[in-house]
Amino acid sequence: MFLHVTEAKYLHDYLVEVTFNNGRRGYADLSEALHGPVFEPLKDVALFSRLRVDKDLQTITWENGVDLAPEYIYFQAFKSDAELAFQFREWGYLQ
Repeated sequence: MFLHVTEAKYLHDYLVEVTFNNGRRGYADLSEALHGPVFEPLKDVALFSRLRVDKDLQTITWENGVDLAPEYIYFQAFKSDAELAFQFREWGYLQ
């Protein structure tokens, strides 16, 4: 099963409530992703807060064309879930 974002709601700062196509809903702090020239503009909370779910890409996107991989968002939302540690290691998010 491919993982997709089905809903996303900006909460505050860089925190997003996110729902995935597997039915899981969680809270992802996306501040760790905001490094490098492409992501730097998203440090502006006013721009960050205007996120949306792109129906074609099936992930969170912003008006400046930036998007994040659904797997990365899933990791940020559920990284403390020990049952998912194996999956996160396979994806390269954990050592």
